[in-house]
Order: sequence, then structure tokens, then C-alpha cells
Amino acid sequence: MQRLFSTFADGWPGAGLLLLRLLTGITLITAGIVHVYQGSDRLEDALQVIGVAAGIVLIVGLFTPVAGALAAVAKTWIALSQFSSHSADPWLATAQAALAAGLAMIGPGAWSIDARRYGRKRFDLSDR
Repeated sequence: MQRLFSTFADGWPGAGLLLLRLLTGITLITAGIVHVYQGSDRLEDALQVIGVAAGIVLIVGLFTPVAGALAAVAKTWIALSQFSSHSADPWLATAQAALAAGLAMIGPGAWSIDARRYGRKRFDLSDR
């Protein structure tokens, strides 16, 4: 993970990334649950479940590049199928794909599990 991001943004940029992760994750989860309960195409339901799982992982900030990329691919596929079939409004899925792709590229920020697991560690050598 450290190879993907040189630093994990903290301060105001980190707070912005936290809000972006929360917004993206919540919209992925709610849209996916609503769509699955309405019941429709099995492939689209499976893609929505992938979106829900990615949303949960994005909220906590775990494997953010992978979860963001998966959500972006799933939501892009959903948006393209909605554009071609005219069955629903594809713009929500398009916005979710863009937000998830942005998170995959920018990273999770300092307030995430990724930052705790893969961020730079400080060693205190003064006790030696």
C-alpha cells in the first residue's frame, strides 16, 4: 500500500478524504440495498452486492485502491447497462463510479485502517 501512496493526507485534506469515503460508501450501500430489494436482473444484483461490499470497505478505509476500483468497475457496468436499456437513471451509478475511481487514485487519508496498517512508522530510538 505504501508503494501506491507516498503519504496519507491528514489535517483538512484527510478530513476531506474521510468525508469523501463516507459519502461514497453510504451511497454505494443504500443504492445497492434498494436495488436488490426491488429485484431485477441477476447480473445487476450481483454488481450491486459488489458495490455494497466495496462501500463498507471504503467507509472503514481498508484496501481503498482495490475497493474503489472494484466499485468503479461495477458501477460503470451498471451505468452502461442502464444507458443502453433505458430502464433507470444511469447518472447516480455514473457519479458513484467517478467518486469510487477518485478514491482509488487519491487514497484513503490518514484516518483509515490503510494508514494504520501501511503508513510510515516512527521509531523512537531515544530509549536505547
